[in-house]
Amino acid sequence: MAMSNINIRTDEEVKQQAEQLFESLGMSMSTAVNVFLRQAIRVNGLPFEVKADEPNAATKAAFEEGKRLAADPHAKGYRSMDALREALDE
Repeated sequence: MAMSNINIRTDEEVKQQAEQLFESLGMSMSTAVNVFLRQAIRVNGLPFEVKADEPNAATKAAFEEGKRLAADPHAKGYRSMDALREALDE
């Protein structure tokens, strides 16, 4: 079977941590990536669940406040970024 190269970019710290992990499992980065690719092909998708992080309580509250303000016809609004900046500077 012919071999092909794949180039990927990642943070240096991520690369170092992954190399240490894979070395402890007795494999190289190349072997680990090939295991991932073959498993993805086998399951016809990512071989693990991908989910968004759950927002914390402060973020959830901000979302709710935004929804409430968007629905409030009496809430102050701005028609431009300049108008918003002026209000923030006051």
